[in-house]
Amino acid sequence: MLRLTSPAMVGVLAALTALGPLATDMYLPAMPAMAEALNTGPDQVQLTLSLYMAGFALAQLFVGPVSDRFGRKPVMIVGFGLFLLASLLCAFAPSVEWLLAGRFLQALGGAAGPVLGRAAVRDIHGPVEAARVLSYMASTMAMAPALAPVVGAGLLLFFGWASVFLLLSLYAAIMLLILVLLMPEPLPPEHRQSVAPPVILANYRMLLTQRSFIGYTLINASGFAGLFAFLSGSSFVLIEYMGLSPFQYGIGFTLIVAGFFSGTLFSGRYSHRLGRDRLLLLATLMCALAGTIMAGLAIAGVHAPWAVIGPHILFLVGFGIVMPQSMAGALAPNPQCAGSASSLFGFLQMTIAALGGALVGQFHDGTSRTMAIAIGLAGVLSLLAFIGLVRSSAPVKGTPADYRQG
Repeated sequence: MLRLTSPAMVGVLAALTALGPLATDMYLPAMPAMAEALNTGPDQVQLTLSLYMAGFALAQLFVGPVSDRFGRKPVMIVGFGLFLLASLLCAFAPSVEWLLAGRFLQALGGAAGPVLGRAAVRDIHGPVEAARVLSYMASTMAMAPALAPVVGAGLLLFFGWASVFLLLSLYAAIMLLILVLLMPEPLPPEHRQSVAPPVILANYRMLLTQRSFIGYTLINASGFAGLFAFLSGSSFVLIEYMGLSPFQYGIGFTLIVAGFFSGTLFSGRYSHRLGRDRLLLLATLMCALAGTIMAGLAIAGVHAPWAVIGPHILFLVGFGIVMPQSMAGALAPNPQCAGSASSLFGFLQMTIAALGGALVGQFHDGTSRTMAIAIGLAGVLSLLAFIGLVRSSAPVKGTPADYRQG
């Protein structure tokens, strides 16, 4: 068994949490080919992404509270088992309806990884150290979305789109073995809670009255909505409209994820020195600036790959800082129900993102304009959430005391 505080355990938690980005990013280059193979339109294929996020959001409301009662490990085992079976269903789907069903089941199982990975970090490392550990976890996780589109493009080229889901099945099987054989249970027995509906609802009601929880959650959800708008529309904008090959798209996506990787490293390095809220002020300003630039270029009629990829690199640098700091801020004051807090955090994050992605698909006009405007609005909303809900509730500080706010 691994030691809970070992670097290897951080790597395992990062790998478990990476299931989310792998399940969304790896098949992005294949979306146009899937539409053609399944004899359907881009809107139906984009729906597989939005439906996944909606199912992911719904499942998160349950996996966290259940894990607060039975522990993180058994719930993750069940979740990864379901994800494995659902990935096989997607791989052999004869129609888009079967693919949609498989993606929804994938979401129900896959939610266990990110939700319980975050909760386990809070269980093991406490409120102060959790932000730094989450930052370095995010740096490790950044390898998943960086490599996933390139791997997906290669699989598409040589083996067809179904091979993407077969590889996801293999990943889930490996994670299941690690969970069963190597991972100890991170939740102490004395922290277990009831799964009675009144207790779960009371926890959610308590969280929704915390100004800091709502503020940090909306900062993250707005930034994630900008990322998801890109995930939902970028393959059609960059491949179909701007003429990039799937491989070129994968390279561009890797550059964008490099921005996210840089942001997470910066977040981990300066967590204690600058404090959570100063980092979030810097990051939300970057997201708002990058989104505004992308939207302005699109509205001005500049429809070129650099006008999308360049600003989105800056957006992802900001979001790389936002993600771990906002997660830690939302979970910090709630050790007694970290699973429920992580669930509600993820539910709001995914619901807002799924709605944004659905709107991008619905109003896609064949150019980059709809996607760019959505990303611009997301960046501005992230900044407004920080100013209106987090910064207004307490002065910005530059010390580790920031981590005890809320």
